[in-house]
Amino acid sequence: YTEVKLQPLALELLRDIDKDTVNWDLNFDDSLKEPATLPGRFPNLLVNGASGIAVGLATNIPPHNLSEVIDGACAVIDNPKIKLEELMQIIKGPDFPTGGYIIAGEELKKAYETGRGKIQIRSKMRVERLENEKRGSEADRAIIVTELPYQTNKAQLLKKIYDMAENSKEALSGITEVCDESDRKGMRAVIKIRKDADVDKVIAALNKNTGLAVSYGINMVAIADGKPQQMGLIKILSYYVEYQRNVILRRTKFELEKAKERAHILEGLIIAVTNIDEVIKIIKNSQDTSTARKNLQDAFALTEKQAQAILDLRLARITKLEVVSLQNELKELKERIDYLQRVVDRENAE
Repeated sequence: YTEVKLQPLALELLRDIDKDTVNWDLNFDDSLKEPATLPGRFPNLLVNGASGIAVGLATNIPPHNLSEVIDGACAVIDNPKIKLEELMQIIKGPDFPTGGYIIAGEELKKAYETGRGKIQIRSKMRVERLENEKRGSEADRAIIVTELPYQTNKAQLLKKIYDMAENSKEALSGITEVCDESDRKGMRAVIKIRKDADVDKVIAALNKNTGLAVSYGINMVAIADGKPQQMGLIKILSYYVEYQRNVILRRTKFELEKAKERAHILEGLIIAVTNIDEVIKIIKNSQDTSTARKNLQDAFALTEKQAQAILDLRLARITKLEVVSLQNELKELKERIDYLQRVVDRENAE
């Protein structure tokens, strides 16, 4: 097994997982339980993308810009009947981590509408004039590549360009040298061109025959409602918004239950510290702990949990200052309970 350290943003996918926000299933040998899904406080399916092949089923979801996707989810919340054209003003297209240019047009709209389509990604390049390293050097121009299409292997790509230039009699024969000048500041591949070569034809040939330009097939298939579905952009975000409503409702119910339990204990503790002399007398005259718990329940009409909390109470908690602290905590808790109850009631009503 290997372990990784997650970035703070990745931890947002796990936030509130301990508050009964998701369902849990048994693991492979039924010895532990694992979450069926994650709370996912942002739409990671679109942000990170996904790629996979299953038996008779494949998916290829491109990554997107985090801010755009979150703004898009907010737009769907504000207007559940939002049109695709409006949503694409917010989420303009995929955002690949390696950069490059997306050549999309109507194909991207089709992909966002149906869940399936094709776009082209081209490298970011420019032509530079080079200073002659030595007298008589032929390569005074170069194509500088600074961004590659998504999932393109740089080393393999540059080797292929070099091999094609060595064996080609067409436009690529104008290439004299291919070198990788990438460093910690970023990527930089240099393709040097002969003086008499047509740079535009070389670039066109590179885009046509090498990985400097690639087609990317979008196939947005994801598990929704327990089964694989091909979904467009609006459907994915709508499903995510509904899923988050359920996560928040479950979290609210969990917090409401915990707040009620804590308030119940505080009510018992306040009774105890305001009648501390009688409480101490009852405990001293009881034969054992279980008898003391029963006597406290009978004397102050307490529940078993309240009586046990009193028995567990430290002596430092019976000062006047602690009594005020308990009362203030109970007041804040009741306000919190009222708020959480309103949230639950409103969601259940909807």
